[in-house]
Amino acid sequence: MPGYVELHCHSNFSLLDGASHPEDLVARAVELGMPALAITDHDGLYGVVRFYKSAQKAGIKPIIGAEVTLEGGPHLTLLARDNGGYSNLCRLITRAQLRHSKGNPALDWSSLTTYRDGLVCLSGCRKGKISTLLAAGKRDVALATARKCHEIFGDSFFIELQNNLYPGDGRLCRQLVELAESLGIKCVVTNNVHYARKEGHRLQDVLTCIRNRTTLEKSSHLRRMNREFYLKSTAEMAELWSEYPQALENSLLIASMCDVSLGFSSYRFPDFPVPDGETADSYLSKLSWQRAKKRYGEILPEEVQSQLRYELELVGELGLSGYFLIVWDLMQYCRRNGIPAQGRGSAANSILAYILGITKVDPIRHKLFVGRFINEEMSSLPDIDIDVSTNHREQVIQYVYRKYGEEHTGMVCTFVTFQARNAIREVGKVLGMPPHILDRMAKAVGSYGTEDIDKDLAGLEEFRPYVTSESWQHFLSLCREIADFPRHLSIHVGGMIISSRPLSDMVPLERATMPGRVVCQWDKDSVEDAGLVKVDILGLRMLSLIHDVVVLVEKSRGIGVDLERIPLDDEKVFDMICQADTMGVFQVESRAQMQTLPQTRPRSIEDLAIEVAIIRPGPLQGNMVHPYIRRRQGKEKVVYPLKRLKPILEETLGVILFQEQVLKVAVAVAGFTPGEADSLRRAISRKRSRRAMEEMKQRFVQGALRNRVSEKAARDIFSKLESFAEYGFCKSHAAGFALLVYQSAWLKHYYPAEFYCALLNNQPMGFYTPEVIVGDARRHGVMVLPVDVNRSDGLCTVENGKLRLGFRYVKGMGEAAVASLEKARSDAPFSSLQDLYLRTGLSRQVMENLILAGAMDSFGKPKRQLLWELGILERQGRGGMMLDMPDSYQVPLPGMSELEEVAAEYKV
Repeated sequence: MPGYVELHCHSNFSLLDGASHPEDLVARAVELGMPALAITDHDGLYGVVRFYKSAQKAGIKPIIGAEVTLEGGPHLTLLARDNGGYSNLCRLITRAQLRHSKGNPALDWSSLTTYRDGLVCLSGCRKGKISTLLAAGKRDVALATARKCHEIFGDSFFIELQNNLYPGDGRLCRQLVELAESLGIKCVVTNNVHYARKEGHRLQDVLTCIRNRTTLEKSSHLRRMNREFYLKSTAEMAELWSEYPQALENSLLIASMCDVSLGFSSYRFPDFPVPDGETADSYLSKLSWQRAKKRYGEILPEEVQSQLRYELELVGELGLSGYFLIVWDLMQYCRRNGIPAQGRGSAANSILAYILGITKVDPIRHKLFVGRFINEEMSSLPDIDIDVSTNHREQVIQYVYRKYGEEHTGMVCTFVTFQARNAIREVGKVLGMPPHILDRMAKAVGSYGTEDIDKDLAGLEEFRPYVTSESWQHFLSLCREIADFPRHLSIHVGGMIISSRPLSDMVPLERATMPGRVVCQWDKDSVEDAGLVKVDILGLRMLSLIHDVVVLVEKSRGIGVDLERIPLDDEKVFDMICQADTMGVFQVESRAQMQTLPQTRPRSIEDLAIEVAIIRPGPLQGNMVHPYIRRRQGKEKVVYPLKRLKPILEETLGVILFQEQVLKVAVAVAGFTPGEADSLRRAISRKRSRRAMEEMKQRFVQGALRNRVSEKAARDIFSKLESFAEYGFCKSHAAGFALLVYQSAWLKHYYPAEFYCALLNNQPMGFYTPEVIVGDARRHGVMVLPVDVNRSDGLCTVENGKLRLGFRYVKGMGEAAVASLEKARSDAPFSSLQDLYLRTGLSRQVMENLILAGAMDSFGKPKRQLLWELGILERQGRGGMMLDMPDSYQVPLPGMSELEEVAAEYKV
């Protein structure tokens, strides 16, 4: 019996079409004894890194391909023969995506001719051009098309045969074989796989309905008519293709032709320009030792010297000196241009990052663990996250594009995936369940994942009668199966790749939803796994707020505030925090935080770091919050899961709060090396498949048993790590945020008018509406002045220590209206409603809103009177001379009551 390799296979990265994870397809191929497997998702290589890694781990050859769309709509299957072919495949997909509107990729024949080298071309499924022409009776045109493909690809072109037991499949295959024989072209069989196992057709039907926004009942014409699109065994394919054994064997021939290595570490980042006679290593070293003295003084402490020496050596060995210089240059650009910026995340563990001014947290003082950021055994490269003022983020991104070129830089994508709530809603819609029932079910689910949705729903009395029914179990099964499936592609919040090689040589690019923005087809995990380095440039509105407060203080009081020099142990500031007077304060203004602060009573930056980390999904899911609070209050004895964990968990009173603790626990309990521990953390945080998670748990438990830890204790500890690691903070990240907590609280305490002004100007942010913020400002003794046509600006301002509301808080006062008013006012203040009306050209609706908001109260007339006069002005129009209003129009009207005033203000 001849062997067989599947060469046309769709994973769930054929969005809302493929019904199996790449890892599950690989696992099934291994079970079937296939020596290789291809992945050919629609017009993209979204899942190839996951597929490639999984295939390598399983010991089968990964074949990378794509089913591309030609102009006019027909399909073509392309497989990469070698690394050059892989790059050409990336270029072709990029062309198809960027030369057409988003969601409508298409390739022309000239592009195929230009980028044909290193590619195997199959003629495609029943939607392929040759197949559709034959089915339409246009054999001559089909022959010409096949001849054209053969001219382009030569012996690397094959006629693709598929028989999914559809009516007409057998006849079409015979026609394709006859055509191939007449031109001397080889044939190959494929099965157009869309799911790993036969039963996967149920989920594929659901995905089809979601894609077409319909139900199962109404979609018979859209769904595939049978369940034959699964990964079949060699025996099944041999029986199906007994007439064409050579076409079956040709799948092995093509598999032997394909050999691609996905690894781009040599193209990590462009060479950073250094002074003559310097290398990246030497220049980074010189820069670091010079700047260390600015941070720590002329005589460096021994601990600083030792740590800096170690990190420089490690960075040099890993070839990352250029990366640090690129990020340093980015931070220098921000400083030169007055852009608030600071490093965040695990990079704050590094003294090198601190000395270079990339981060603001001293890792020596805070006893941070550099191994969380970088170590000798790292399975992937580190990345540095940079928070910048939201108002300046686009400016920083454009600097990166200009500095390194648009071909060498690009945004990383992210995939919006199905989780418990949207799985319930989407699957339920497909099954025809009532929307109000689905809404109640979705809101009842307490977990993010789908593992426990049956328990969550069974707890509701209205659903209890159904939990044992077959239809209910079918519904829940589909919800679990669709979990973590990618639904659509989006832009990552900040990830950018910077490479020495054009990105489209390594990963396809496509249009993002944001106009003018291009995004690569890999998410951050795939980028890291492929050996590329990314920089996260993240907009943080709190940095904008803090920057604005400092500017306002200098403008209104003539005081220059240097936040790097303020005392970090101000008792009054900590008293305010402990009283939960934290509206507008970074990270600690939520109701949950406000309830916690009086109980935990933080008195240091280290305490604030714990406060930032504790009210998070990870600690909450791991049942770590209440034990910590009780222990902090002295109401509960501090206990440790194992005695050996005391040195690791002592600072957090026996509970796991930081990612660094996850690493140390894995080392202490399971005997993992630091590199293995970091791999565990990454695997848990990604949660890619249940099979992979179970394998990781077994490794942990086996290691723990060898370390003389009981199986029950090991499983309990792993469960805590698993529930925590997906959402937990690393300690350095929490420390960096804690500094912002303190700085924002310090500014609120000492400069409340400026603080609330900046807070209102940076809305939306946080948890509270502008009305609530204004009320809090008044409680802190800040006088809030209303909008005034002669005194307000677009934004809120500080006026003689008082807070003046800005025009942005009046409905209808967009940028154009504000600009028109300010331009007219620059000539002279407005003396009356009529003066304002004639000089600004504002619409009647905007004028009414300004009146109701109290912006014209300074004219000395009641709001009703002004509204009446506005109506008269509208009747007269703006074309005539500016004359006083006739006495006959001066009808005195009563003022509004207090209740009417409030209602009017809320209206506008």
